[in-house]
Amino acid sequence: MQHTSFFPHETLRAYQQAVQVSRWVSAARFPREMAWLEDQAQRSAESVVLNIAEGRGRAGQAQRNHYEIACASASEACAALDLVVMGVPVSSNSNCGPSGLCSRA
Repeated sequence: MQHTSFFPHETLRAYQQAVQVSRWVSAARFPREMAWLEDQAQRSAESVVLNIAEGRGRAGQAQRNHYEIACASASEACAALDLVVMGVPVSSNSNCGPSGLCSRA
């Protein structure tokens, strides 16, 4: 059974890929101590999907802005997954965390 597109953004390959990545991020297993990073990864992956969809419905600079935000959110989601895959020991109880950069003491 083939999916019928009702909105213009549904035909965009970037949108379709973003939906798949968002599903993959949602299914990814994060260590318990990195729950904050899991939340951030999910929100950034969902932001990609939403900004592509909204951007498709706009024109000119507004469209470009949404696509640029989607690109930045995609980078953020990938970086979060990189941290998990690399096993970077980051926790919300250390000097590194979701609120900022690591302190260089």
